[in-house]
Amino acid sequence: MTTTSAKSYFHRGGDEPLLGETIPEHFARIVEQFPDHEAVVSLPQLKRLSYKQLYKSVDQLAMGLLGLGFNKGDRIGIWSTDNLEWLLVQMATARIGVVLVNINPAYRLTELEYALQLSELHGIITIPAFRSSNYVAMLIELLPELKRAGDISSKAFPFLRKVIVYDPASPVDTERPEPGFVTWRELLDAGKHITMSQLDEITASLDRDDEINIQFTSGTTGFPKAVVLTHHNILNNAYFSARAMHFNENDRLCIPVPFYHCFGMVLANLLCISVGACMVIAAEHFDAPAVLHAIETERCTAVHGVPTMFIAELEHKDFNNYDLSSLRTGIMAGAPCLPPLMKRVMEDMHCREILIGYGETEASPLTHLTTRDDSMQRRTETVGRNLPHQEVKIINTETGQTVPLGETGEICFRGYHIMRGYYAQPDKTAETINENGWLLSGDLGTMDAEGYLRITGRRKEMIIRGGENIYPKEIEAFLFTHPKIAQVAVFGIPDEFYGEEIMAWIQLHEAQTASENEIQNFCKDQIAHFKIPKYIWFVDEFPMTVTGKLQKFRMREIAIEKLKPDDIAQHS
Repeated sequence: MTTTSAKSYFHRGGDEPLLGETIPEHFARIVEQFPDHEAVVSLPQLKRLSYKQLYKSVDQLAMGLLGLGFNKGDRIGIWSTDNLEWLLVQMATARIGVVLVNINPAYRLTELEYALQLSELHGIITIPAFRSSNYVAMLIELLPELKRAGDISSKAFPFLRKVIVYDPASPVDTERPEPGFVTWRELLDAGKHITMSQLDEITASLDRDDEINIQFTSGTTGFPKAVVLTHHNILNNAYFSARAMHFNENDRLCIPVPFYHCFGMVLANLLCISVGACMVIAAEHFDAPAVLHAIETERCTAVHGVPTMFIAELEHKDFNNYDLSSLRTGIMAGAPCLPPLMKRVMEDMHCREILIGYGETEASPLTHLTTRDDSMQRRTETVGRNLPHQEVKIINTETGQTVPLGETGEICFRGYHIMRGYYAQPDKTAETINENGWLLSGDLGTMDAEGYLRITGRRKEMIIRGGENIYPKEIEAFLFTHPKIAQVAVFGIPDEFYGEEIMAWIQLHEAQTASENEIQNFCKDQIAHFKIPKYIWFVDEFPMTVTGKLQKFRMREIAIEKLKPDDIAQHS
């Protein structure tokens, strides 16, 4: 940053140059350095692999994908909770240049259908079910062709050819639900005629700027958009995040965050692989005692999580019975991290070097991170400075001009980490990345002279509930399909545990009646559980501007005023 400028702009160079490799090239180099180091431990599956064993398993799966007819540039979705096979698919698709499409395990039928159509998938890899979500049944409902053997031919999903199913408890012995499914054993067997030279030739043809991953996010329209990321995007983001954490091959990361999310896939899996550290999968889905058990038994040196995860761990009834003395660091991100919580994590969990992270999927995802050397004030009141080889600036939301230091404006990013764009939505990409390559985050903040960033609010109407980004317009669009609803407004209100909870104000058609339970039951199995409004109020009118626009800020004020703090806590 120049001393002659008082503008909110910061560029951070780096002592190390950006990595110029593809993911499989870098992975191969790490395996050569640390072949016998433990790479991954999956406690739910009772499996352990060294880096040499992981590399061999990834190659076997990559050959299987080639044998089934998948090629560079094809798109394969994975719909699963955290397990070893998810990691294998992540690395195997990168090995052959297939684009991995992450599907949220909480998706229900409507969301799944939209995601499959938007991303134009050629294949899906799924587990049979998890808890109340029957993935097989939902896929059969969307694809009745699965009841017949052979490749899928669907008018609704014209690109889709294969659906592969595996059971994490015993992948090779997974039963076929219907004739149209491919089992994990068949997937592996399909690669027996593929040679290592063929596999290496494909990897050699890849370029660091090739598209390799699609992750779903929502925007100001409220409907999911498919963020396209490259090898260069996510490998460098993972590597420089690891360097900021002082991570190396001797570290062991407990991973309670979901793999489908960039926090899990990039800042956990790929972060560890970038330096040869060990990934410890604590559970299929977040479970506080499983995390504490994993840290103790595997002597983890780091743990990631959103604030609600750390709260659940600290508040667990047996917390004091676990030995967490091996912990040193980790990243807390995904929602505002309050100073009292930070101090408890540092002291009670022995996580003295815990860091606060900030970013978004469109930025691969991390843009800012505190450091272990920052003052306590900066570690608890800011999100730190941007990572090396990134630019950040704050602009006036009306004029687009860079604002003076200390003034509030919209946070913008530019650099290697910016997404390629939104898949098949060039108009939406143009709305998010301007002609000069700046990504408009939609978040508001201030910057000081040393580049430290404070988040002060959001331009978008996004709700952050327990680390999940939720866009009201997506929920509103779904609720409008209810025959009794004439008008609806969805917004967030404060919640002590989740940070925010969802509230819906609903105006019914004349002469109609409905209950809170009726509306919530209407949402079940159609949208993800975390998007279902916790609070539902039926109203006759909405606060509006003189031009007829809904005033959600006023609705929020009224709701907070009427809902006493005790009521909110009890409802949570």
